[in-house]
Amino acid sequence: MTRPVIIVVGAGPGVSGSVARRFAVEGYDVGLLGADKGVLDELGRALEARGATVGQALVDITDEQAARDAVRRMGEHTGRIDVLHFNPSAFREKDPLSLTVAELLEDVALGVGALLSVVQAARPFMGEGARISVTGSMAADDPWEGAASLGVQKAGVRNLVHSIDKTLSPDGIRAVSVTVRGTLASEGAFTPDRVAEAIWSAVTRDVGDWSSEVPYSG
Repeated sequence: MTRPVIIVVGAGPGVSGSVARRFAVEGYDVGLLGADKGVLDELGRALEARGATVGQALVDITDEQAARDAVRRMGEHTGRIDVLHFNPSAFREKDPLSLTVAELLEDVALGVGALLSVVQAARPFMGEGARISVTGSMAADDPWEGAASLGVQKAGVRNLVHSIDKTLSPDGIRAVSVTVRGTLASEGAFTPDRVAEAIWSAVTRDVGDWSSEVPYSG
């Protein structure tokens, strides 16, 4: 395979779909991991129309073995993974007095723990210059108490990205969390396409300008 490859984990119609399309127009082939076949099929057709070869895996990424197997199969098929983009998080509308420990751990397994599974599975296929990106959120610093687990997820995944970046940087692989400091909308500075552009810019920076967190404020 000579074309670069991005794998999008938690692929859907929002930011993750925009990220996939943004990389496709730059000549990337795309692997999609998601939980909704209809969404994956629709996104896959849009990517193919942009010239990308597309692979899909219908998978619950909180199923650790299933997530690892899906990434491994994609890596074996393409022979390389140049960018791994991680998007998922759980929105559960419960404040700290109603949120249970089990619910918190379930949400963290999706929004944080699944990143470990896919990074570890992708690593054998990532060479020098490969990148890992995560859709971050201002909820990491200013959580809404009505959805308390979301802030925990976003703070946790950002912290994990810092550790991943430090671990892999000696091999020339870098990781970044793009902190979206605004609310996603259909118009204005926080559309999924604008956020995807910020993620593209963060991933393709010169290594001399690298930092493992990049804020996007519109």
